[in-house]
Amino acid sequence: QVVVVESGGGVVQIGGSLRLSCTASGLSFDDYDMAWFRQAPGKDREGVSYINYGGWRTDYADSVKGRFTISRHQANAVTLQMDALKPEDTAMYYCALRKNDWKDMFDDNTYIYWGQGTQVTVSS
Repeated sequence: QVVVVESGGGVVQIGGSLRLSCTASGLSFDDYDMAWFRQAPGKDREGVSYINYGGWRTDYADSVKGRFTISRHQANAVTLQMDALKPEDTAMYYCALRKNDWKDMFDDNTYIYWGQGTQVTVSS
């Protein structure tokens, strides 16, 4: 059974930082691309950041470039360092996995395993 768990969300002030973590068990972690998506109330889910199975390819949504950093770690974990947070970053953040693939990295239909999400709230 594959289990994906996110952690690290919370409430932070404008300009603050948070570090989200995602761990996955029950699969060969090194065979999977991983991505972070987010969904704010009343809005569609959007891709935030992506890292491929080997960790040598990353990408970011334009809205977070220069502020967020995605990394892969041993022990089946991926982190998302979020700095200079803005109110528009407020959303539920989800970690997702797919077998390594060259399709659109932010096409959520290509991801097969999802976590339950962790809430990020940026307040003034």
